[in-house]
Amino acid sequence: MSESVFRNYIGGKWLAGEDTQANVNPSDTRDVIGEYAQAGQAQAESAIAAARAAFPAWSAGGIQARHDALDRIGNELHARREELGALLSREEGKTLPEGIGEVGRAAMIFKFFAGEVLRTGGEVLPSVRPGVSVDIVRQPLGVIGLIAPWNFPMAIPAWKIAPALAYGNCVVFKPAELVPGCAWALAEIISRAGLPAGVFNLVMGRGSVVGEAIAQHPGVTAVSFTGSVATGRHLLAATAARQAKVQLEMGGKNPLIVLDDADLDIAVNCAVQGAYFSTGQRCTASSRFIVTDGIHDRFVTAVRAKLQGLRVDHALKAGADIGPVVDAKQLAQNLEYVDIAVREGATLAFGGQALERETPGFYQMPALLTDTTPGMRINREEVFGPVASVMRVRDYDEALAMANDTEFGLASGICTTSLKHATHFRQHAEAGMVMVNLPTAGVDYHVPFGGRKASSYGPREQGSYAREFYTTVKTAYTSAG
Repeated sequence: MSESVFRNYIGGKWLAGEDTQANVNPSDTRDVIGEYAQAGQAQAESAIAAARAAFPAWSAGGIQARHDALDRIGNELHARREELGALLSREEGKTLPEGIGEVGRAAMIFKFFAGEVLRTGGEVLPSVRPGVSVDIVRQPLGVIGLIAPWNFPMAIPAWKIAPALAYGNCVVFKPAELVPGCAWALAEIISRAGLPAGVFNLVMGRGSVVGEAIAQHPGVTAVSFTGSVATGRHLLAATAARQAKVQLEMGGKNPLIVLDDADLDIAVNCAVQGAYFSTGQRCTASSRFIVTDGIHDRFVTAVRAKLQGLRVDHALKAGADIGPVVDAKQLAQNLEYVDIAVREGATLAFGGQALERETPGFYQMPALLTDTTPGMRINREEVFGPVASVMRVRDYDEALAMANDTEFGLASGICTTSLKHATHFRQHAEAGMVMVNLPTAGVDYHVPFGGRKASSYGPREQGSYAREFYTTVKTAYTSAG
């Protein structure tokens, strides 16, 4: 394998894989970012063995070393956010400002968990028995397998890797096959942060090989996964069979309710930002606009006008509002869902078609579908692209029922000036995250992230709540006599 190939990082060494894969720019398919190693099962198992060997010393080591390493990673990400943001946009397709912003978020996640290292506490309680004390402490789990998606190739790996290391675990990280560049760049930074060999390992490769090895291996104590519902359910079954701890973040079919009393400008901004930016490739993206009669027509007209003013273009081009879809398969799926919706009776009120630009890429005009009903596939299944539907309702009660009428429960939003309705919605929306007069897509790094129903399984990610997954609780009794 030539030195131009980006290698896996296992046991503190950069190693060739069994094969390589080209990393292609979705904004310009002539642009190959690089050739990246593809691991086989044996190399995945080698990474797991390296992590297991490193765990005893790392988990028992001083917390200052953990803090310092995570802080160094966060500082370098911040200092290089423009460079790495350009790489992110080049390989994933979100616009350059979005790419830079995501790298900045990853930096803050590492710095947040550097602080959490020093804040890990416990409890001392009296026993019901005289002369006995009870200590309750949190301890690391062991080897954590981390499987990340392609849509946030810096932020999601960061919010998995940082807490895993902060709480004293060792990591085997498998990135999505479409975005190895960001994963490799992050691993290269981590490799120079002062971690002992084997504490962090990067294994690039196919999910059916590397992901399956992580799921099945008895040496992997826990698995954190973000991706499709089908893959998540497969991982759940595989890990349950050996009683490993598992955390899943999967799909969404997120509603945005717009009531008659909503500020129209705010509602339109929430709808367009939430549904279409980052090319709609966010699990928290709004995909169902549920709009009451009195504002429906004005809302549709205003959203259509807003979409007409957006520029779909090369992700690195100045002035681009929306970049390309991530690959040809995703573009075909998006176009198919638009066709299905129209065949089922929806009206294509705007866009939806594939586009050509100066460079060959996977471009699509944002799609707005009106006259849709709850039973249509466009309102039941996750598209994961710049496609949103509108459903007309009579009042708030019908809107809430329709918003909750989904197997998913990640994010849910409402636009209203009514404190009564906003308060009721916050309490009764069947979602893990609720937004009032804000886009459904757009969350902070220091608070819990996760959903309900088919969207999520296991403890929340991010913020101090991450300790629920990345640690186990031990209760110790001590007698004074």
